[in-house]
Amino acid sequence: MNPATQHARRTTLAGRARAARWLGTAALLPLLTGCSSLELFNPMGSIAEQEMQLILVCTGLMLLVVIPVILLTLYFAWRYREGNTTATYAPDWSHSTAIEVVIWTIPCLIIVVLAVLIWKSTHALDPYRPIASDKAPLRVEVVALNWKWLFIYPDHNVATVNELVMPVDTPVAFKLTSESMMNAFFVPQLGSMVYTMAGMQTRLHLIGHTPGTYAGMSSAYSGAGFSDMKFPARVVTDADFARWLAQARSSGDHLGATRLAELETPTHGSPLLRFSAVDSGLFDSIVRRHGGMPDDEICLPGEAPGAKTQLVSLAAPAASRTAEN
Repeated sequence: MNPATQHARRTTLAGRARAARWLGTAALLPLLTGCSSLELFNPMGSIAEQEMQLILVCTGLMLLVVIPVILLTLYFAWRYREGNTTATYAPDWSHSTAIEVVIWTIPCLIIVVLAVLIWKSTHALDPYRPIASDKAPLRVEVVALNWKWLFIYPDHNVATVNELVMPVDTPVAFKLTSESMMNAFFVPQLGSMVYTMAGMQTRLHLIGHTPGTYAGMSSAYSGAGFSDMKFPARVVTDADFARWLAQARSSGDHLGATRLAELETPTHGSPLLRFSAVDSGLFDSIVRRHGGMPDDEICLPGEAPGAKTQLVSLAAPAASRTAEN
């Protein structure tokens, strides 16, 4: 084969290889379409909205350092390559005050801004902080079971397994605990994640501004069935919430100690369950089972147990906790 033919053939093969690479890249693009529905960046409540803004602002501030470093690294590699004989050759250079000022001042300023931002947002988005609203909060008691979620509505005397229903634009005050292993309660489109622990009680305040069904999950590994600990978090109108309460009350299933013991049996992919009545104090009994005490019964230092007039709720230890997140 003569050289001209060989060159033409190599050129053709190289062109085909480039075309194959571009086609391969194009074929992978549909796989990225799932990124358009990232739940953290599609908030449906005020807490989630503020958290998304915090993520974007912090990411932008840090990119002020990252992007210039990447660009300058590429520029220096090209500018001072071996083949560029016009580049300045200074083997004895070791210091530049101007460069030192730039590379230290800018990161320090960014750190100061981030520190102030994080300090403010940590207090503003405290999960224990009630959400100010014209509507009274809906109380929900959450128990992490193996491997399912139990939701008790003490003000309405109903309960569900793997179903959370919230009226739109109504603050929801959660009290959370675990029956055994440590777990984590998370509805990404509504707000903060909070851990649940046996013998302890944590709190969380959320609100949903848009009716819809959002993904709720366990975000911490707690055994073989934790991946099945998923539930729909439904934000509904007041009328739909009233209808849902009527459906729950018509289930005819009572949640007491015996039924709770059955629910505590580890299961995978537990179905949705509703209970028309719940034993009073069931949530507190689960907390006390492992030596814990409900946080609204904890006394201030120096107080005698049972001093009801001096009890303090950890959900609102100061007047500053009355503002909206």
